[in-house]
Amino acid sequence: MILAQVTLESPPAISLLAILVSAALTDNILLTRFLGMCSFLAVSRQMKSSLGLGLAVTTVTTFTAAINAALYRGVLEPLGLHISLKLILFIVVIAAFVQLMEMLIERLSLGLYYALGIFLPLITVNCAILGASLFMVIRKYSFIQTVGFGVGAGVGWAMAIVLIAGLQRKMLYSDVPRAFRGVAITMVITGVMAMAFMGFAGMVNIQ
Repeated sequence: MILAQVTLESPPAISLLAILVSAALTDNILLTRFLGMCSFLAVSRQMKSSLGLGLAVTTVTTFTAAINAALYRGVLEPLGLHISLKLILFIVVIAAFVQLMEMLIERLSLGLYYALGIFLPLITVNCAILGASLFMVIRKYSFIQTVGFGVGAGVGWAMAIVLIAGLQRKMLYSDVPRAFRGVAITMVITGVMAMAFMGFAGMVNIQ
């Protein structure tokens, strides 16, 4: 019984590279889980804003997943608080890190800061970032595996928003039917992109 319990709670035997590639492609957090769609649809009209937000989300996802993993394994689990305080802790860590990121972007690139506008502080409620930390708990990843998944999830989200920004730029010179202009054609393209990413499904699976 003790052996079975230890086996159940031990991290899955998945390589770091497999987790990273799967999180970015086959298990893309935006195109297969549809997390973080609000900022994706709103900011993906301009390439510079998409690149900036994609980089910001990747950074926040990577660091907050690592911090949350360390606090979850090192503090909440030993104290038996991992069920009741998990969500509160994750959200507080994400909010604090996003505030730090906002101040850094304002210092380093004022143009990007104004281009991102309200969507920069709204990274706090980007469910893709919270989802990365929750997947870490559900899948019982180790700390290193969590970092790999955080990087992969952030890169996958950034890849998706940069791709859609490029496609929307191309559509400025296309004859899009009036009924499909705006959000409608963006959703159609997002669906096609999601199906394209499903083509990578046979490469690796971390379910």
